[in-house]
Amino acid sequence: MRRAIALATENVRSGAGGPFGAVIVRDGKVIAEGANCVTRENDPTAHAEVRAIRAACQALGAFSLRGCEIYTSCEPCPMCLAAIYWARIDRIWYANTSADAARIAFDDAFLYREMKLPPEQRAIPSAMLLHDEAWESFQAWLDSGIKIPF
Repeated sequence: MRRAIALATENVRSGAGGPFGAVIVRDGKVIAEGANCVTRENDPTAHAEVRAIRAACQALGAFSLRGCEIYTSCEPCPMCLAAIYWARIDRIWYANTSADAARIAFDDAFLYREMKLPPEQRAIPSAMLLHDEAWESFQAWLDSGIKIPF
């Protein structure tokens, strides 16, 4: 956890990005780490946790991080939390809370509210198009021999 906190602090002091750092560990060894670089890279997905997950998957040559734990300087936002679940990480450790993040203008509460709403009631309008045509790709997947369960 101290490394995740140090990454967050170094990231701010160096001017590289926001105050967020993450470290992924397996069997007591650091596999990967990441720091927030959303504004530097003009990438809204470049959160510390996502960057650490990407680096860990590359380091391990796998898309599943079962057996790993993530240490993050702040409670993960909804995007990072979903990425952690998709990566199958075993445990999340965090230092600052989402309420702490809101105190410094990183407030994710609206995302949690939006996710509970039906798509047509969300702030960004959405509607389904070409469902029947799109099903073809799903059917191709069902029929294919390339499926790798995860």
